[in-house]
Amino acid sequence: MRFSSPGGREQGRGAALQRRPGQLVIVGFVGAITIGTLLLLLPISASGESASFMQALFTATSAVCVTGLIVTDTPVFWSGFGEAVILVLIQIGGLGVMTVASLLGVLVSRRLDLSSRLVAAASTRTVSLGDVRRMLVRVVVIAVIVEAVVATVLTVRFVVGYGEPFGRALWDGVFHAVSGYNNAGFALFSLSLMDFVSDPWICVPIAVATIVGGLGLPVILEVLRERWRPRRWSLHSKITLLMTALLLVGGTGFFLVTEWDNAATMGTLSNADRVLASFIQSVNARTAGFNSVNTGEMHTETWLGTIILMFIGAGSGGTGGGIKVTTFAVLGVVIWSELRGEPDANLFDRRITTATQRQALSVALLAVAIVVLPTLWMTALSPFNVDEILFEVTSAFTTTGLSTGITASLAWYHQLVLVLLMFIGRLGPITLGTALALRASRRLYRLPESAPIIG
Repeated sequence: MRFSSPGGREQGRGAALQRRPGQLVIVGFVGAITIGTLLLLLPISASGESASFMQALFTATSAVCVTGLIVTDTPVFWSGFGEAVILVLIQIGGLGVMTVASLLGVLVSRRLDLSSRLVAAASTRTVSLGDVRRMLVRVVVIAVIVEAVVATVLTVRFVVGYGEPFGRALWDGVFHAVSGYNNAGFALFSLSLMDFVSDPWICVPIAVATIVGGLGLPVILEVLRERWRPRRWSLHSKITLLMTALLLVGGTGFFLVTEWDNAATMGTLSNADRVLASFIQSVNARTAGFNSVNTGEMHTETWLGTIILMFIGAGSGGTGGGIKVTTFAVLGVVIWSELRGEPDANLFDRRITTATQRQALSVALLAVAIVVLPTLWMTALSPFNVDEILFEVTSAFTTTGLSTGITASLAWYHQLVLVLLMFIGRLGPITLGTALALRASRRLYRLPESAPIIG
């Protein structure tokens, strides 16, 4: 007969987490989506006729995966209870992503050998297992502080600038602050932020919340801790901050150039409002999903640029999606080093490990395949153009939420594909990156080298 102690059971659960971390994460998110779907199916969740199963499933998945794609008009279709369910799902999804990414970072550092763990700790400032509780508290505290500040600004603006009753203004402020920080893109206005395209007191606070949420917990904590000593920032933080700044500035300039004379988007705005609108689009194209101009009326070349920004995404460990700015930066450094004939890929006086380069390449190529294959299939079976389909598929996979306006018109089986893409895009990069790190192993021998012709 075998006897097991509580400590033995806890150790067994810990071992199970180390063996199958991705499976446990997936089960947790599936559970949240299931509960959200059931709640949204309740008659009390809709303002009129009850939601269909696909409407509830799509909305719950979009909220938990902090995407923002919708098949119903959120403020019109859903009741106050339904909006509250969506808000809770967004918060669970956003905090869950940051927590999961941080916990898996802890797990990875524990599974590496001593030298690799020291490198990982120096480069990411990952917390130890003993600091898990402190880390979870920090995740919640930072979220509450950012959301509270943004909600306060928005509430005051809705009351003073638009004459909303305080109760309604407070609800709008809290909802959009939570949606912004978690990069969800859900809005309680049918036109998203288009009615506020010229109002920096509405657009800028939401954009700031989006940027902070997209940086990731490791970067936020390190910047706060070493705010007066940027030279001590890790390579991860430096890459994330630099790429975020470059993409924000570059994206703003791109939207200014391509949409300057488009009367359906920015053409009728003042110069200052065009800059503001371009900045907001640049922020939200990297996985937030709010829009202050009509995305469906943008030029085709603007759609292409937006697709690229969506694909790159935000920071690792943040609430944004995409392949992550660090992945994109590593690939860029590798290409630049190869073009220069350098034996190593170096950035900020640090050599990027071969394992990191391979992981970045794997994540990027798998992401391309995940986007291209559904696009081909949906294009063949729908009346929409390939550029529209590619935009929607990329938006779903990168959990951005921007749309050309065709999501609600897609067939149910195409909407189901988008549901799967949102789920894969939300958890895929995190679990894949962790799996690649955990599967790293040593061999006692190496095969003879050979070099096939490239190019």
